[in-house]
Amino acid sequence: MSIQFGVKLAAFFTLIGAFSSFSAGQQTTPPANSDTPAHTQTQDTTTGKPAAAQQPAPSADQSKDKAKDKSTQPSDQGKVAGTSNDRLFYTLPNFLSLQGAGKLPPMTAKDKFKVVALGTFDYVEYPWWGLLAAINQADNSEPAFGQGWAAYGKRYGTTMGDSLVENFMVGAVFPSVLHQDPRFYQSEKGGFWAKGGYAISRIFVTRSDSGHSQFNFSEILGSASAAAISSYTYHPSSTYISTPKNPHLFIGSERTLSNAASVWGTQLTLDTITIVIKEFWPDIHRKMARKTTPAPPSTPQ
Repeated sequence: MSIQFGVKLAAFFTLIGAFSSFSAGQQTTPPANSDTPAHTQTQDTTTGKPAAAQQPAPSADQSKDKAKDKSTQPSDQGKVAGTSNDRLFYTLPNFLSLQGAGKLPPMTAKDKFKVVALGTFDYVEYPWWGLLAAINQADNSEPAFGQGWAAYGKRYGTTMGDSLVENFMVGAVFPSVLHQDPRFYQSEKGGFWAKGGYAISRIFVTRSDSGHSQFNFSEILGSASAAAISSYTYHPSSTYISTPKNPHLFIGSERTLSNAASVWGTQLTLDTITIVIKEFWPDIHRKMARKTTPAPPSTPQ
């Protein structure tokens, strides 16, 4: 719990950088100049000339229905209704962020818990917890755990527990009880400062299930509750440990109000940075896509 915030943030960007580089390397783009035509023409058997493609034009009602569907549904439907299947840097779960979505039906409590569970137990979270536990071990945070593989296992367990408790409190428990929407709606308008300001404000402002703006009690109270639960339950209390220099070294308890407040502040800061990244992710995504997509070959005149 005493891990330095800067080290934790550096680990965060190191992990997403490594995974995004790997994911980008695995992507393949079909060649722009293919021998197979995009639309195959049919031949009129009576005249021997190519026949025009017969595609009925959509009616006005059909066009309105399609436009309505596009404005009320996420662009990339996730496993839970009203969520996305997006991943930050092609890797980190970003299922509660929506791009270009209009007014959506409220999520049920069951769906809120389901989508949080999908993101929390995603495959990428396990190496992330392992990395944080290793940094904690090297930093000797919570020295009551000691050193060695047993101590690393304890640190891994507490790191995993912190993530589970915080994710469910902020994204499922409090949003269900208070009827607030846990989804993040990207603004996609304005310049850098406007979008950045909007993203930071989402820590304090959210939507209710009915679509009205409200104070974000789910984030503020949820993260505070998570900090209190983790600090006063499974993190170590005061104890004595044996070291080469001191066989009866006293280690103070981590279960203090000041420690819980420090964890709360760190979590709010990390959540704010994460939301800002989510806001700018569509722009980053487009730039990364342009770099990985080869330019079409020039056609000889």
